[in-house]
Amino acid sequence: MPRVTQEYNVMYATGTALPTSSPMMRQTNLSLILRHLRDRASQSRADIAEVTGLHRATVSNLVSQLIDRRLVQEVDMEHVGAIGRPRRPLALHGTHVGALGLEINVDHISVHGSDLGGRVLVERRTGFDAMAGGPDRALRVLGRMALEAVEEMKRAEAVPAGLGVAVPGLVDVARGVVTFAPNLGWRDLPLAARLSAELGPWSVPVLVDNDANLAAVAEHTSGVAAGTPHLVYLTGEVGVGGGIFVDGKLLRGADGFSGEVGHLPVDPGGARCGCGRHGCWETKVGLAALVRTAMPDHAYRPADLPVSDPEEHATEIARGLAAGDRRMTDAVARVGRWLGLGGSILANLFNPRVIVVGGYFATLAEWLLPHAQAELERLVVARSANQCRFVASDLGFGAASRGAADMVINRLIDHPTLITDPLPRLSTG
Repeated sequence: MPRVTQEYNVMYATGTALPTSSPMMRQTNLSLILRHLRDRASQSRADIAEVTGLHRATVSNLVSQLIDRRLVQEVDMEHVGAIGRPRRPLALHGTHVGALGLEINVDHISVHGSDLGGRVLVERRTGFDAMAGGPDRALRVLGRMALEAVEEMKRAEAVPAGLGVAVPGLVDVARGVVTFAPNLGWRDLPLAARLSAELGPWSVPVLVDNDANLAAVAEHTSGVAAGTPHLVYLTGEVGVGGGIFVDGKLLRGADGFSGEVGHLPVDPGGARCGCGRHGCWETKVGLAALVRTAMPDHAYRPADLPVSDPEEHATEIARGLAAGDRRMTDAVARVGRWLGLGGSILANLFNPRVIVVGGYFATLAEWLLPHAQAELERLVVARSANQCRFVASDLGFGAASRGAADMVINRLIDHPTLITDPLPRLSTG
C-alpha cells in the first residue's frame, strides 16, 4: 500500500508550504514535471526543459526519479522533422497509485475511483436517505462503500493513496469538520476523523471539502470549460452550491466558506429555506422547488422513503418537456429566469467567462438555459464581446465525487515525495 506521510493531510488542510530547502526544491520540480505531463498528452525531456526553463540535466535526473517511482513512463519514439533526432516522449503512468472520491448528498452517495494515469476504475451512485438515522448511519454507509471501492480498485492493481469526501455544506477543510450542512441536518461533525475510524486498518489521509468546490475542481480539470481561468460552477441538486475559479485558482475566502451561493437572498418574502432563512436562491432553483411546481403529484420530500434519485426526477421532467407538458414547460421557464437572475449577481461580482451548470440543470439545459441566458444578459452590467455565458456540464451527477478524487490526485502531484518509496506491483489475488 502507498505510504503517505501525515504531512500530506496538514499541507492540504492549511495550504502552507514546507520551508524552502533543497528537498523542497526537488519536490517542487518533480511536481512541475508531473503537472506539465498531466496537462499535455506526452512530452520529451527536451520539450519539458524548454517549457519549464529547467536545465536538461536536471530534467533528466528528475524524470529518472519519477520513472523509478513508476509515476512517469516512456512511450513510443517520435521523430522531429524528416531527419530529426528521435525523441522518446514521456507520459504520466501511476496506474498503481489510486485516488478515491465520495460524495454524500441529501438523497444519494456517489463514488469515483481513478488512478494517476487517468483510468476510471470505479463509478457509481446509490440512492441513500442521508437524514434518516443521522450522521452515525451515514458514516457507516460511507465507510462500507469506501472499503468496497478499495477492493475493486485493488483488483485493477491500483491502491488508493487518499480519500476525498464532498459534502453539501460549510466545511472547515483544515480540520475535516462539517460545520453546517443544512440540507443534511449536520453541525460540527468531525467527518474526517469519524470516517477514518470507520475505515479500520485502511489508513490513508481523509480530506473533506464542499461539494460545489470539488465539482468545480472536476470541471476546471476535465469538464466542458477545462482550463478556463475565470469560471463559476453551479450544482443542480436539492440544494444549490457554487465553486468559483478566479485566475485559475479556487476561491475559498477568509474562512474557506465561499461558494454558498444557494443562500443568496433573492426574495426576502419567499419560502423558508433549509438554512432557516427565507427567500434563498435555492428555494427558487433547487430541484425540490422545481419538482413541487412541475410535478405537484410527486412532491419532492427528501426524507421520504424509498429515497428518490435526483437524476430520475430530472429525466422524468425532461420526458414531459419533450412531450410538450405545459405545466412543466412553465415551471422550467420560471426556474430558468431565477437561475439567470442569480447568475447575473455572480457575473457582476466575479466577472467569469463561463457559468457551468451541473446536476439537473445540465439534464434540462436545452429548455432551461435559454431563459437563464436571456435573464443574465438583461441584468449583467458589463457588456463585452466575451460576456459570460451559461454552459451545461457533461460530467453528470458524479462531478463532485470525481472532484473529490481529483483533490487527492492534485495533492499527490503537488507533493510526490510524500509517497515515500517506490510501490511494489500488486497481486490480484
